[in-house]
Amino acid sequence: MDGFEEGKKKISEAVIRRLPRYYRFLSELQGRNVERISSKELSRSMGITASQVRQDLNQFGGFGQQGYGYNVDYLRREIGRILGLNQTYTMIIIGAGNLGRAICNHQNFDRRGFHIAALFDIDPKMTGKEINRVPVYSMDFLETYLRENRADIAALCIPSSRAQEVAMLLCGCGIKGLWNFSSIELRVPEQVKVENVRLTESLMTLSFAIKEAGGPQ
Repeated sequence: MDGFEEGKKKISEAVIRRLPRYYRFLSELQGRNVERISSKELSRSMGITASQVRQDLNQFGGFGQQGYGYNVDYLRREIGRILGLNQTYTMIIIGAGNLGRAICNHQNFDRRGFHIAALFDIDPKMTGKEINRVPVYSMDFLETYLRENRADIAALCIPSSRAQEVAMLLCGCGIKGLWNFSSIELRVPEQVKVENVRLTESLMTLSFAIKEAGGPQ
């Protein structure tokens, strides 16, 4: 991901990466029945400056009034719209191992508009089972399933050695987005969007932060 077009304006990836955090904090505020928040108060939750908050939100029109702050419900709804959360996405999971099962058992996806419809695995012992009421199918059934059922996103929870091959199969079957948990950089058609999740890299970043703070004791 290298940016996003909102109207004719190019939005930086850094801003896009912060939008889900804004959405999460605003959801927490809404749950506490907070109706209004200032950029300064929001900045404290985000760990950035109030000026950065205003700059970020001004990329999309501002949403606030000077001296009046932001309406929490309205801002949350508008950020959800920008993120596409006013739509429902159907997701399948490739790989019913520990990671695939953990994703399937996560309770938040449906509430955010991501409906997990099916899992696929090469292990014949998994075929016919259900995980959190989601059926597990054989990988041999994947193409047939996608011809007969809508799926927008596929989560790739499989070894890196198979990820590229399976990704191209999914692209050929009309998948619009790949949530890639493998360690390789996928080569896919431009119209298919990829979000890479690098758990080890994230842990290495945390390691760097601990080292800079004095290292493990």
